[in-house]
Amino acid sequence: MANEPVEMLELSLHGRRVAYLAGYRGGRNVLVFDEAWRLDPGRPTLTLTLMAGFPRAEALMETAWIRQQRLHPWFSNLLPEGSLRDWLASRLKVHPDNEFPLLARLGHDLPGALVATPVMPDDMPDWVLSHRRSVTPVPQQARGGAGFSLAGVQLKFSMRERAGRFSLSGGDGPGTWIIKPPSARHSRLPEAEFTSMRLAESAGVEIPEVRLVPLQALEGLPDISLPDEPHAYAIRRFDRVQETRVHTEDMAQVLFRYPHEKYDGPSYEQIGRLLREFTGDGLASVQEFARRLLVNILLANGDAHLKNWSLLYPDRHRPSLAPAYDIVTTRAYIEEEREAALNLNGKKDWYRLNEEDFRRWSERVGVSWPAIRQVLAETVERARCQWPSQLSSLPMADEHQRVLRDHWKALAPEWRIE
Repeated sequence: MANEPVEMLELSLHGRRVAYLAGYRGGRNVLVFDEAWRLDPGRPTLTLTLMAGFPRAEALMETAWIRQQRLHPWFSNLLPEGSLRDWLASRLKVHPDNEFPLLARLGHDLPGALVATPVMPDDMPDWVLSHRRSVTPVPQQARGGAGFSLAGVQLKFSMRERAGRFSLSGGDGPGTWIIKPPSARHSRLPEAEFTSMRLAESAGVEIPEVRLVPLQALEGLPDISLPDEPHAYAIRRFDRVQETRVHTEDMAQVLFRYPHEKYDGPSYEQIGRLLREFTGDGLASVQEFARRLLVNILLANGDAHLKNWSLLYPDRHRPSLAPAYDIVTTRAYIEEEREAALNLNGKKDWYRLNEEDFRRWSERVGVSWPAIRQVLAETVERARCQWPSQLSSLPMADEHQRVLRDHWKALAPEWRIE
């Protein structure tokens, strides 16, 4: 294409330039890694897939990442899905699959520590543009004020708290809380998610701070239709610590899977092996992973897909398993649901998964079964001792509580909660 217009973003991580991303008017997106970052053995980690020792890491960094319309899966997963994406695309007057404008609009408040900044035409490096023969560098199109990006289908907002009130992130810095308003499709969802997370915490799962906040405490929400319910669900962002960005990535990013592929392919065994091999304390990470797998079964959560497991990089180099998030009793909303999101020992059916399946899982992950069995025993004991009475005091709707209690009675005997 003769003189094809091109825009460009500089991608930086903790103040270090990682790459340039060129967005061509015809829809092609080309990412080229910065040589200084690529050759620096002390560089901060962008993704586990590019860490030293990971298969093909060097080859991946030496090659331009080229996609049409959608970005490369690692970057596509930074963007929202569902209604929030559609709303944003309509505001920008672009197709929802045209992802470069979305990233450009949201680049100051992405998940993790990556920042995307517009590059002026005179500053665009020729070596980035060499992938197209005839181009016309153009400035970033005006796309409105500051925005934010939170991956996922459910409507959610990145907000900042001040004196008990929450406002959209903007010029005063990135958001420190994720706020999920009530759902027009699923009744009492904030209460269900808050309850599920509290139960997970009492079973020993690490979670961020969670709250139910009155809708009146939210300021500056876009003009969206919300149901007549009193509360929104708030969860503190674990990728923001005292105004500092902490890098994170979800497992769909690690495995280069697009968001629509989050239920496909990889199994819980594969995730477990990655945790064992690459996290700072592999055994502890796998033990915590096993605890969460069991808690998801106990809580009838069928949505623990690739995007709901994340790595955190607190030292900017080696990952750890991020705190749990997006745990909710999905069976309360999907009648007759009975399956996990991914395979565990080749199975998904909650009511057929038992201790033997976890033993085989631990063998395939490569960790000692006694170390896993102890964690599972502790977890189910905590749940049995605390959940029946705790559930009654939590705000989950009565009909949803009945679904969960019936679920407990139908599980394998070793997991059953009376």
